[in-house]
Amino acid sequence: MAKKGIKKANWSGRFNEPVTDLVKRFTASVGFDQKLALYDIEGSVAHAEMLAAQKIITQKDLKAIQGGLQSIQNEILAGTFKWSLDLEDVHLNIEKRLTDKIGEAGKKLHTGRSRNDQVATDLRLWLRAAIDETIQKIKTLQLSVVQLADKHQKIIMPGLTHLQVAQPVTFGHHLMAYYEMLQRDLARFEDARKRMNQLPLGAAALAGTSYPIDRNRVAKKLKFDGVCENSLDAVSDRDFAIEFTFAASLLMTHLSRFSEELIMWSSPMFGFVEIADRFCTGSSIMPQKKNPDVPELVRGKTGRVTGHLMGLLMLMKAQPLAYNKDNQEDKEPLFDTADTILDVLTIYADMLKGISVNEKNMKEAALKGYATATDLADYLVVKGVAFRDAHEIVAKAVNLAIKKKCDLSELKIDELKKFSKMISSDVYSYLTLEGSIKSRNHIGGTSFEQVKKSIEKAKKRLKQ
Repeated sequence: MAKKGIKKANWSGRFNEPVTDLVKRFTASVGFDQKLALYDIEGSVAHAEMLAAQKIITQKDLKAIQGGLQSIQNEILAGTFKWSLDLEDVHLNIEKRLTDKIGEAGKKLHTGRSRNDQVATDLRLWLRAAIDETIQKIKTLQLSVVQLADKHQKIIMPGLTHLQVAQPVTFGHHLMAYYEMLQRDLARFEDARKRMNQLPLGAAALAGTSYPIDRNRVAKKLKFDGVCENSLDAVSDRDFAIEFTFAASLLMTHLSRFSEELIMWSSPMFGFVEIADRFCTGSSIMPQKKNPDVPELVRGKTGRVTGHLMGLLMLMKAQPLAYNKDNQEDKEPLFDTADTILDVLTIYADMLKGISVNEKNMKEAALKGYATATDLADYLVVKGVAFRDAHEIVAKAVNLAIKKKCDLSELKIDELKKFSKMISSDVYSYLTLEGSIKSRNHIGGTSFEQVKKSIEKAKKRLKQ
């Protein structure tokens, strides 16, 4: 029996002294797991209805529990619910408030379950909602990408490898590359949702329960696709949280790459795009500055999200079955990951609507690095020259153009013929930026026709 003066917790019967204030603060999660409150109530209502249907509690108890939980939900939504550090977590806070409100019936709610399967259920309910919101925001961002690509689909820019001018592409084609990355990100979240959407409730502490519960009924009520098949696994693994954070890390990596390009493109040294003022800030000392703060922060927050992924992996790596207190540490990185990507997706979709494009600068940049050299090699191959020989011929032509400080298309036909007799006056149609773009007319190519098709396909997919 607890000593006189000890403030009793619902598990305190075994203990002869209270935990210290330091331990109380160190072990409590109520400061951050309040995010789960409404999902905890949702799960508790479904659990109580099942208990009543199985005649484990009475209908009278069920009505009292339903009314009490509804009242608590109203308090939480109104911001009047008083959270207590003494009660450790969101689950015990709600349970204590329920008992205070409805008396003995409130003590019956926890029949046939443990905080272990309860928190696993709450977390999955919360994460499912977060995934659904993420999926919708990815689609909204994709729409912004497609609209920007559609508006500028024929603008020619340099395609780069090693950050050096390689071949000409269209701005529309470049943007649609990010649409494709986002499409894979979308699929990853959808797949993660399927694996996550299994009900842990009923696993109890680790071994199931001796009460005649109906787990499938609860799963159906809470819109889970099925139940976790092993009670130990149900309460102890957080792979669904890790998988979500992995998908979020890849999403952020893609947006970090996009951000890096927007940062470069908006620099006066490139001058390809301008980001709307509302997404930028100035300098406290240099009045001419316009800093691309939003894409820079997205690039920075990518490290934050990836760090959460590493943290969750390390959290799980050495845990024996079944539940361990370590798993309390899953929530803060998971919550922050979701908050971060939802904010990033929202602001990114809006930012792209404020992008203006400098067509002249893009085209001039494409002309600077002999972007049509590969087209000249392809021209020679079509004429019957082996590709490796053509490669050497074009390299020599480029060297001449460099010496003369001109583009390949500005070399005279007699000069070009010195490198190969196969070259004739029709070569100039291959050496223009437009000719290069048009020649890549196949699925996935950068031709005007193919880019238009990819944009139209994406529009139809986004309407589904």
